[in-house]
Amino acid sequence: MSPDAMIMHVVGASALILVAAHSAGYVARRLKQPYIVGQLAAGIALGPSLLGSVAPDTSKVLFPQEIGPALTGFAQFALVVFLFEVGYELDLHLLGSRARSAVIVAVASFVVPMAVGSGCALLFQEQLRDLGMPRQLSPATVVFAGVALSITAVPVLTAIVRENGLARTVPGVVAVSAAGLLDVVGWTVLAGVLMHDDDGKQSLGWQWRVVLAASFVALMLVAARPLLRRLLWRTHMEPSLRLALLIGFALGSAWVTHSLGLHVIFGALLAGVVVPRERGSTLDPDLVRPLHEVSSLLLPFFFVTSGQAVAVDGLDGTGWLTLAVVTVLAIATKTGSGTVAARLGGLGRDDARTVGVLMSTRGLTELIALNAGFQAGLLSRPLYSVLVLMALATTLLTQPLLTMVRHLAERPKVTRATLPDESLNPRVPHHPQEDDGTPNVPGTNVG
Repeated sequence: MSPDAMIMHVVGASALILVAAHSAGYVARRLKQPYIVGQLAAGIALGPSLLGSVAPDTSKVLFPQEIGPALTGFAQFALVVFLFEVGYELDLHLLGSRARSAVIVAVASFVVPMAVGSGCALLFQEQLRDLGMPRQLSPATVVFAGVALSITAVPVLTAIVRENGLARTVPGVVAVSAAGLLDVVGWTVLAGVLMHDDDGKQSLGWQWRVVLAASFVALMLVAARPLLRRLLWRTHMEPSLRLALLIGFALGSAWVTHSLGLHVIFGALLAGVVVPRERGSTLDPDLVRPLHEVSSLLLPFFFVTSGQAVAVDGLDGTGWLTLAVVTVLAIATKTGSGTVAARLGGLGRDDARTVGVLMSTRGLTELIALNAGFQAGLLSRPLYSVLVLMALATTLLTQPLLTMVRHLAERPKVTRATLPDESLNPRVPHHPQEDDGTPNVPGTNVG
C-alpha cells in the first residue's frame, strides 16, 4: 500500500470509528447506560465479532492490517490523555469523616475478588486450557486473574453516582472514595505483575527495573511537582500553551514507564497525580475541560483497537460457560464484599447495598487493564474476549441493580401503607413502633 493510500485509509477508518462510537454512546445514554458502554459495544461490533463475521471483505477494506499501527498510535495517545485526567482528578481528601468506611470497603473489595479470581485460576487450570491458556499458569497470570476481578472503574462509577443524584450522599462519597483507594492498590499490583513477567524481553532484570521505577516516582514527586507548581501558579501562561505542555509531560512520563517494562498507563496516571491542583485543592477548569474533550473524542480508537482482539464467534460452549461463571463471580464478589464491608464501616443496610452495587462497576478501567495483560501475553485471545464481555456485562448491570436496591429500600414503606390497621382487630394485640418506621433509603445526605 502506497503512503497516500494508507493515509486515505486512516482518514476513512477514523471517520467511521468516530461516528459509530459516538452514535452508539448517544444511544446508550438515551437508554440510561454509561456513554462508554455504547462506545465499547461499537468497538466490538467493528471487530471480527460482528463486521468481520458478517462482511469479512468489507472489514478488510475498512481496516487493513497496514493501518493498524496508526490506529494504535491514536488509541495510545487517547489513553494517556484520559489517564492523565483521571490521575489529576484523583482526590483522596474526599474521604473526610467517612475515611474508616471507605478504607474498609476498598480493602474488602480488593482482597475478596483478588482471592476468588486467583483461586479459580489455580483450581480450573485444566478448563482454561480449552480457552488457549497453557497447562501450567505462571504466577503472574494467576495474580492477574485476581486483579481482573477486583478492578472498579472510577470514571464510570463517578458518572453513575452523579447521574443518580448520589454525589453528595453517604453511599456516593464512600463508593467513590473507596474506588479511588482501590485504584491505587490495583494499579500498583498490576505494575508489579507486568514488571515481573517480562519473559526476558527487557535487558535489565525486574529487580533493577523496580529500583528504577521507584526512583522515577520519587523524582516526579520531589522535583517535578514543585517545578510544575511554580510553572502553573507563578506564570501567566495561556491555557492552550499550559495544556500542550502538560500533555507533553504526560506523554514523556508514559514513555519512561514503557521503557522500564511497564505499560504507558502507569506513566500517564503518575503524571496526573503529580500535577498540583489550584490553591485550595480545587481543579483547574481550563485544564479539566479540554482534557475531557480530547480524551472523549479519541477514546473510540482505543475501543476499536481493543475490540479487534475480541472474537465472540470464536467462543465455544466452554467459553460461554466461562463467561457466565466469571460474570456471576465478578458481580457477587464485588457487591457482596462491598456491602458487608460498608455495614461493618457503620453504614445502614440500604446504603451498604448501594455501595456494594457501585463497587461492581468496571467499564473502561477494566478494559485498560485487560488490554495491558493481553499485550503482555498473560491472556489468550479467547480468555481476553471472555473478560472484555464480562466488563461490558457488569457495567450494563450496574444501573438495573442500583434501581433494584432503591426499590428494596422503598418497599417497607409501601408494605406498611397497604397493611390493614391491626389495632381494629381485637384478637391481635397492637404494639406501637419503637422506631420512626423510616427506612434507610440510599441517598441520605452526608451532612
